[in-house]
Amino acid sequence: MSVELPNDPAREDVLAARPALWLNPGLKDNGIADPALPVRAAQVDEAEHNWQALAPLLQRCFPELAAARGRIQSQLIEAKALREALGYQDADYGRVFVKADGDLPVAGSIKARGGVYEVFMHARKMAEKRGILTPGGDITVLAGEQARALFAQHTIAVGSTGNLGLSVGIAARALGFRAVVHMSADAKQWKVDRLTRLGVEVVRHQADYTTAVEHARVDAEADPSIYFVDDERSQMLFFGYSAAASELAAQLAAAGVQVDAEHPLFIYLPCGIGGAPGGVAYGLKAIFGDAAHTFFVEPVQSPCALVHMMSGAEELVSVYDVGLNNRTEADGMAVARMSAFVAEVMKPLLAGVFTVADDDLFRWLWMAETTQAIRLEPSATAGFAGPQFIVRSPRGLAYQQARGLSGKLANATHVVWTTGGAFVPEEQFQQFLQRGAALVAGD
Repeated sequence: MSVELPNDPAREDVLAARPALWLNPGLKDNGIADPALPVRAAQVDEAEHNWQALAPLLQRCFPELAAARGRIQSQLIEAKALREALGYQDADYGRVFVKADGDLPVAGSIKARGGVYEVFMHARKMAEKRGILTPGGDITVLAGEQARALFAQHTIAVGSTGNLGLSVGIAARALGFRAVVHMSADAKQWKVDRLTRLGVEVVRHQADYTTAVEHARVDAEADPSIYFVDDERSQMLFFGYSAAASELAAQLAAAGVQVDAEHPLFIYLPCGIGGAPGGVAYGLKAIFGDAAHTFFVEPVQSPCALVHMMSGAEELVSVYDVGLNNRTEADGMAVARMSAFVAEVMKPLLAGVFTVADDDLFRWLWMAETTQAIRLEPSATAGFAGPQFIVRSPRGLAYQQARGLSGKLANATHVVWTTGGAFVPEEQFQQFLQRGAALVAGD
């Protein structure tokens, strides 16, 4: 179908696939308390408690988590050298940090926070139902022979462009489940190869992400032994991601960062279908309220959250509906249609969405590696455009004025959430670097 987007200052640039900043007219003061939301802030605390309960099992299954006592966490890095390369050295950019989820243990991407969480929570529930684990009992029995024999009779399935498939496949195999990952045509071959080496069955689809998810869902509905991790609808995934907010809050406090009305916090989150950035954004709003300004970022040809939320439509709008082609080097964000669940939750909470060109992803990848040795894949770099949009662009200035932020930007903190990169093979990463270097040299 064809959809006519409403009149908006960002409309012309969005339709022409040029970088743009769209501001959400549905953003509400104290939106986290909106009674119409289908979720509640208390669920963030519940997820945090669940992560703590799972920690001994995670440490047993993944020895690399020993130093963190079973917690899947990433560093918060102040971008002192990188900000100069990006042109953010002026005082009115405040402080700029990188949340390095691209280097997360276990799965090497932000998807470890969601995919691992849902698989392990499903395993816990299954073990309790079969009497292998008693409520409050030793969670590490899930790594024992009896639990593994049970899990081996069941399958975990998921549809993915890459990183969610990696996290779900890794987690499922660690516990002994059979795992099937339906991959879209955009998925990188190295991600397929890594899953195959782990004993995960990978089903390739010559179509986009939405098709891969639908095939996984249909298979699961036809077979009760298959548990489907539903990236479009799963609250379990969403709240697995949301627990990252308390981790960031503690890191900001340790860095001496104050967050309040006079010291605003801007967070830039790469967005595919929306579950990971939505969960993180929700968790941050639950902690910091209106002092947290959350933005999604998407490729110019794949802005599924932007076009749907801009449309104001009840039925999901895809990028194809507005004439965009969903082609991007950012495989993790090659999604034509966002999650309806995430769209509903984000309507009163999301400050806006900005879009970026593919070439800039490689420029920023090169800058991150050469200035501060931050290793990323292209889709993970998208948030680096955020400070420029907010501090300097006409729409950013309009946002500052509308939210009472004028004159406060020197006291602001910008957090660029980088979402993947640790597992990229060296040969592939060198190709990324070479492309970025060539683009920077040609500027």
